[in-house]
Parts: sequence; C-alpha cells; structure tokens
Amino acid sequence: MLGVGIIGAGHFGAAHAKALQSVPNARLVAACRNDTQGLGAFIEAFGSTGYLDYRDLLSDPNVDAVVIALPHHLHTDVAIACAEAGKHIMIEKPMAPTVAECRNILAAAQKAGVTLMPGHTMRFTLPFMAAKRITDGGELGNMRYGSSRMIKLWMEGNRRDWHLDPATGGGMLFTVGIHALDRLVAFSGRRATHVSAIAATSFHHQKADDMALLLLRFGDEAAGQVASIGYRDGAFISGDELVFDNGVLTVDFFKGVTLGRGLKWHPVENSIEPAVSEQGLIRQWNAFVHAVETGTTPPVTGEDGLHVVACIEAAFKASRERREVAVEA
Repeated sequence: MLGVGIIGAGHFGAAHAKALQSVPNARLVAACRNDTQGLGAFIEAFGSTGYLDYRDLLSDPNVDAVVIALPHHLHTDVAIACAEAGKHIMIEKPMAPTVAECRNILAAAQKAGVTLMPGHTMRFTLPFMAAKRITDGGELGNMRYGSSRMIKLWMEGNRRDWHLDPATGGGMLFTVGIHALDRLVAFSGRRATHVSAIAATSFHHQKADDMALLLLRFGDEAAGQVASIGYRDGAFISGDELVFDNGVLTVDFFKGVTLGRGLKWHPVENSIEPAVSEQGLIRQWNAFVHAVETGTTPPVTGEDGLHVVACIEAAFKASRERREVAVEA
C-alpha cells in the first residue's frame, strides 16, 4: 500500500484526496497546508496527519509518495526536496513555469531514482484514451495536422492572485490551455520543433494572458494549432480535430470521439463520460501507483512535462518578438 502525502491541501489537493479514496493500492497518510484553519478543515474531511511545513511531511516515514498541488511558482524547490527525501512525485501541471526549473526537477528525480509523473489529467479521460487507442493502432498512419482547443470561463471560483500574474506562472495558457497543448503533442507522437504565437490579455484586467493562439511545427512531418481562450462568459469548448494519413478523428470531451474514413463518420464506442468527472484523476493515480510498484515508466513522463513547458516558453517569446521560435526541449 503506497502512503501518499498531499503538499498543497487546498482546492485541487481535495480533489486528489477524494480520488485516492477509490485507488485500491494507495492511501492518504499526510497533508500539508500553511494555514492552521484550512489544514484543520482538510484533515477533518479526509483524515491523515496534518503538517504546516512540507519538510515535516517529508520526514514522515509513512509517506512513500507525494502529490504537489501548489501554485506553479512554488513547485521547483518542493519537488527537488521531495526527490532528495526519496519520495515518488506526482506533480500538478505545469511541472514548473520555466524550462530551467523543469530540468532541475527532472535531474533531481533521476538522481534520486524516484518516479516523477506530471499530472496531465486529460490523458486519462475516456475521450482521449479512446482516440489514443485508435492512433496507436497504426491504421491511420501519422498525424499530419491537428487542432486542439481549451475555451472556457477563466475567472472560476478557485482563481487566486497568483493565477493572474505571469511572474508566478499564472495565466490561461499555463493553467488551462496547457491541456490542449499536451493532447496535441501526445496525439502527434512527436516533439514540436518550432512555434509561432499570439498571446494577449483580451477579456480581463490582469497581467497574465487570457488568450493565446499557437501554431506549431513538428519538424517537416506535421503541424498543429492550439487555442487557449479564457472568456468572461460563454460555454465550455474542449476538443481536437486530427488529420492522419488514412483518416480523421474528432475528439469532443462532451460528445465523444468520431472516426472519419471513407467519406463517412463512425462514432467510437466507450468514448463519453461526464466532462466534470473524478474518473480521470482516479485513473491517473492508478497509473502512477502501478509505475511506482513495478518500477516502470509512467504514461506521462518528466520529459513530457518539460516539453510542453518548453513549447509555452517559446510561444510567449514568439508572441513578444513576433517571429517563429525553436522549442528547446
């Protein structure tokens, strides 16, 4: 049984605690939050031992693994300390706000020999998994073009000041649009090599972006685009259109997956679940626990987490300089 500690026992820390209740080979043993009242409420709701300082949690011998659910700019030092303490690490996306920090986290995990898995939860949803089974089967050939979108309300109830400031890794692209980017890269089966972009603050009075459009090249083999839009009012749009050598896939995270071949659309079975569902996070935890227990590579690697951050870092540079920029990782 894997003993799990949650560092960042707040809004999404609670989602992890709830998901863990349905994971047979793991249990919540510790939680950390830096305010007494909030920590007390969390412990009352989910049990476990509470800590105000994450370093005390890392000294707890019952903690085998941690999930880091902190503001983005606080990930790096905590993740490195977790690795040095020998704890396996699930880390909320983005892994860190800069390529340099991601590299430092990755190096620390590799040196310590611990499992590192960024929490790109949408890879564990039924629509994504159904589509990925088809693309991995090989019949469609290679992806040549893809378009991925995350278009949704930005100022949700859990937004904090750090979400609104680029200095703390905030903004729509790092917080939400990163899901669409990660999906596109995963479906492509390649690393992006170059990016052009427009990033702006179009809907809200804040320093960080609430709108970004990315155009990506995957060498000379494929191209794709990502739309990351955080509106003031509207309705949630999340999906992908993917064009392969031998067919087309549409992935709609509300309506499921359809396969286009022979000039006809074919609905894909078992590709729909409620858009707001705990099941993706539960599957993510099961995959992480399996990787830790078997010593195998997790389905989302530290290198995957590094790459999408490199794409975003390049996108912001491309937007500022109004030119195409090479992706560094």
